[in-house]
Amino acid sequence: MTAKEIGNFGEAAAAKYLEENGISVIKRNFHCREGEIDIIAKDKNVIAFVEVKTRKSKDYGTPAEFVGFRKQQKIMKTAMYYVKRDDIDIRFDVIEVIYIEKFDGAEVTEISYIKNAFGGF
Repeated sequence: MTAKEIGNFGEAAAAKYLEENGISVIKRNFHCREGEIDIIAKDKNVIAFVEVKTRKSKDYGTPAEFVGFRKQQKIMKTAMYYVKRDDIDIRFDVIEVIYIEKFDGAEVTEISYIKNAFGGF
C-alpha cells in the first residue's frame, strides 16, 4: 500500500471506531490555510480534533509518539480556524491504528484512542 492508502485506511478505521463508540464524526480531512485535521468529531458537548497515526508496528515507538510538538501546534492553529469562537469546549485526541498487510488488503490489529493527548484549553 502507498502512504496515502495507509493513511486513508487508518482514518476509515478510526472513524468507524469513533462512531461505534458513540462519537459522531463531523468532518474528515478538514483543510484550510493553517493546516489539516484528520477527523473532527463531537463527543457529547465537546468538539474533538483527532489526529490519526497508522503504523504496522510499535517497533520504533507508538504511533502517538509521531505527533510531535510542531504537528500539535499546527493542529491547534487549524482547530482555532475551524472553531472561530471561544465558547465551545474542545480537545485534541490521537487515535493509533496498528495494521497488518494481507494479500487482499489490510486488517486492523489494534486501535488505541487517546483523549486529551495534547494542548491545554
